[in-house]
Amino acid sequence: MTAALAADPHPFGTYLSGLAEDEAVPAVLAVPVRSPDGPPDTPVPGPGAADLETYLGVSAADVIGCGDLTGRAGETAQSVIKLGARPCTVLFLGVGDASPAALRRAGAALARRLPAGQTALSTAVLDAPDEGAAAFTEGLLLGSYQFTMKSGGAAAAGPAEVRLLRAGPEGHDGPVRQASLLAGAVALARDLANTPSMIKSPGWLADEAVRIAAEHGLSSRVWTEAELASGGFGGVLGVGSGSARPPRLIELSYQPARPTQRHVVLIGKGITFDSGGLSLKPNDSMKMMKTDMAGGAAVIAAMSALAGLGVQARVTGLVAAAENMPSGTALRVGDVIKHYGGRTVEVLNTDAEGRLVLADALAYADAELAPDVMVDVATLTGAARVALGSVMAALYATDDGLASALLDAGTASGDRLWRMPLADDYRDALESPVADLANVARNGARAGSIDAALFLREFTGGRPWAHLDIAGAARSTSDDGENTKGATGFGTRLLLRWLAATPA
Repeated sequence: MTAALAADPHPFGTYLSGLAEDEAVPAVLAVPVRSPDGPPDTPVPGPGAADLETYLGVSAADVIGCGDLTGRAGETAQSVIKLGARPCTVLFLGVGDASPAALRRAGAALARRLPAGQTALSTAVLDAPDEGAAAFTEGLLLGSYQFTMKSGGAAAAGPAEVRLLRAGPEGHDGPVRQASLLAGAVALARDLANTPSMIKSPGWLADEAVRIAAEHGLSSRVWTEAELASGGFGGVLGVGSGSARPPRLIELSYQPARPTQRHVVLIGKGITFDSGGLSLKPNDSMKMMKTDMAGGAAVIAAMSALAGLGVQARVTGLVAAAENMPSGTALRVGDVIKHYGGRTVEVLNTDAEGRLVLADALAYADAELAPDVMVDVATLTGAARVALGSVMAALYATDDGLASALLDAGTASGDRLWRMPLADDYRDALESPVADLANVARNGARAGSIDAALFLREFTGGRPWAHLDIAGAARSTSDDGENTKGATGFGTRLLLRWLAATPA
């Protein structure tokens, strides 16, 4: 899917009246329809609707009424007209209240109505502000995302194209370019997470991260198994010990052209497949576990777009990558592991492995990178999905200003967050009689997502820190708005919006 801009101050009028019979006719003309603001409770056709009535033979209101269109974002009603010698679909596209969230959903709906190789012309952003044009473009690009390994290769027809009419020759150029950059980063995160785990070993993920870093002007470093052992990364090594494919720690570094003193560290969980280890998951619970490195994918993808967005802070991305498998060498329940920096942890559940690899990365960042702020992103707990469903993620933070900034970025980007409590009176459940900590609460299931966040906090060194538990939002069981079935790339846009707005 590609998105382009074309200036035309007369919506479809000039275009239609000058169309020659031998000129290429778009497959779709898409007209926005807003939901009613109040009485009368009828949808409001947007720019270009009146220009089409001569061709339709009826009013736009009649088509909207026959299609039972309410104007809700993503709804559609359609008719067919003849342009030159060819038929053309007129698509009345609900844009809701024309907010960025509604336009994002509408853009995705248009993308799904446009087959490969076809072209659409739309007035959906003609009267929208820059933010709305960017949101609609994001929706177009994200809604058209596909990941397939079917035989036969890609469609020969090529990508679809949507041309967005605008009122002036330069309006929306910058926002559309930025939206394309953000959508490209999300697509990268989705590709990484959707790749089957038979391909996606920790080593493969590290190689991909190094390749991406080279393409986007980042420096990179990868710790091998031997280097992890000599460095004391007991959490990453322990989780990866049951797999024949050894773990890796990936470090990506971004230095802006005019570097500031502010240093941000992003940390992603990179479990390339999670069987649960010896605390084995049921079969159904494993079906989406190729995406258990979605937090790491979001970090790698966000790092790839920093230069394009002109982010001024120094940013380091860490991805702790391991495969959690059962075998004769796997981590056992009751084992005690030593994390980077020396803290010991009693393992009471090998399926609570994400926090073990993140703990190493957090401790390393605190001790060696001296960041001003740390943010980790992880598909960490089923409890977060139970609490918040599949459209938003849990946010834990030790700093109110950081929490507020991330919440704002989440709302603006569409990657919504809900702040959860770091309840100090729950901390005692993580005590162990044989180690500094236990990796899960000894008294059984309680507030699992909070317990996990409290565990991670122990390794932050008291620095400003936020934890995003994206277990529900990282995966979608169906096409929904700008999300497509499978990995969603959740967190990528959120991190980029936040970093682009982060003061030097």
